[in-house]
Amino acid sequence: MTSQLDLQNYIRNIPDFPKPGILFRDITPLLASPEAFQEAIDRLVEQYQDKQVTAIVSAEARGFIFAAPLALALKARFIPVRKPGKLPFDTHSFHYELEYGTDTLEMHTDALLPGDRVLLLDDLLATGGTMSACIQMAERAEATVVGCAFIIELCGLNGRRMLQDKDVFSLVEYP
Repeated sequence: MTSQLDLQNYIRNIPDFPKPGILFRDITPLLASPEAFQEAIDRLVEQYQDKQVTAIVSAEARGFIFAAPLALALKARFIPVRKPGKLPFDTHSFHYELEYGTDTLEMHTDALLPGDRVLLLDDLLATGGTMSACIQMAERAEATVVGCAFIIELCGLNGRRMLQDKDVFSLVEYP
């Protein structure tokens, strides 16, 4: 697949959001463009179509937007990871650090099966805390993490360091 779209042109910069000193990378222009949104999904499909992915794990909320169509395209299960109290069944919980605070995520205890081949997907790689929590949840379920995919990577925050030895793929990188 060859593309003429530069996905970075569909990402808006919002200074001082959600708090002073943070430069937020807004994906809503990308989502508002059917061509750019489709291009993002197509590039992810191309990257992972030969990895025998059985499940895609994604943390709420923006990761869901990309994980659901990718799961359908790869014929894999979509596994949502949510904030505490949002899932109705027994859950695994992990606490982690963000670039601007701390948070907790949960996943149903029966969502992944031993031997599942899992792709972890989120919209943004910053410090790596969210994805590191997802890796721990997947490994607790005895699943194999085949990769960690992102729409945007903020390279200057060195989030890849938190992702152990996992394969990392990003569509758009910022220094």
